[in-house]
Amino acid sequence: MAIKAAQVKELREMTGVGMMDAKKALVETDGDMDKAVDVLREKGMAKAAKKADAVAAEGMTYVAEAGNKAAIIELNSQTDFVAGNKEFNDLLHTVAQLIVDNEPADVEAALALDVEGQSLNELIIHTTQVTGEKITLRRFQIVEKQDGQTLAAYSHMGGRISSIVLLDGADEATAKDIAMHVAAINPKYLSSQNVPADELAHEKDVLMHAEDLEGKPENIKEKMVEGRLHKYLAEISLNDQPFVKGDGKETVSAFVEAKGGKVVDFVRYEVGEGMEKAENDFAAEVAAQMG
Repeated sequence: MAIKAAQVKELREMTGVGMMDAKKALVETDGDMDKAVDVLREKGMAKAAKKADAVAAEGMTYVAEAGNKAAIIELNSQTDFVAGNKEFNDLLHTVAQLIVDNEPADVEAALALDVEGQSLNELIIHTTQVTGEKITLRRFQIVEKQDGQTLAAYSHMGGRISSIVLLDGADEATAKDIAMHVAAINPKYLSSQNVPADELAHEKDVLMHAEDLEGKPENIKEKMVEGRLHKYLAEISLNDQPFVKGDGKETVSAFVEAKGGKVVDFVRYEVGEGMEKAENDFAAEVAAQMG
């Protein structure tokens, strides 16, 4: 029977195997999805199949540098135990180096990259089989510096958080300090000018309805909200934040300017941010096994 692309896609999502392997298994089983999964398991290719619904929200971030480029990646596993083992870390470094060297357009393109005769996706599946946990490449970003620019990276908490900072001018030590600040303080935007208008309007609306402003004249409320909005913007904008290594009075932009530079861009990855993590009741699991 003719195998449809939708079937191949479904099987790939269920098992994590490559496109051709999924298609071969479906051809072999006349399109029977369950039997195709079994075929892949029998071939040792889909030990990861039962892990398909698991949430891989642990893992590591990492930055690889090559010439004037740096690539920041997030590679996920199901537990921090696996994220700390050699197989996972070897894969982490391989993935980051491959991405910085080849500059793929997106995750799908990255997974198709060749690693000694196999695709990166196949290498990830192999590591999943070795560790017994679902492993996924969640995201990456490549930053490239031009002449006169300075690039620096920083990793925190053993790779749980990583950051890249790009400056016009200044020097590597300054860029490294700002990368450390980004990792520690977690700014959302480069400057207040980068904050979307709808986010600003929403925040203003919330502040206008604050309980302690009830009953105050509108002109007084506007003035107080304006001050609070300014404080809010300073908290989320890198350039306006007090520099973490300073005395609390000097902003990041002032610190960089004093070193002859200007912040151009930054990227910050924290493992699992924005992902729903599985809540495990360890005591209940132990009780169930003993019972």
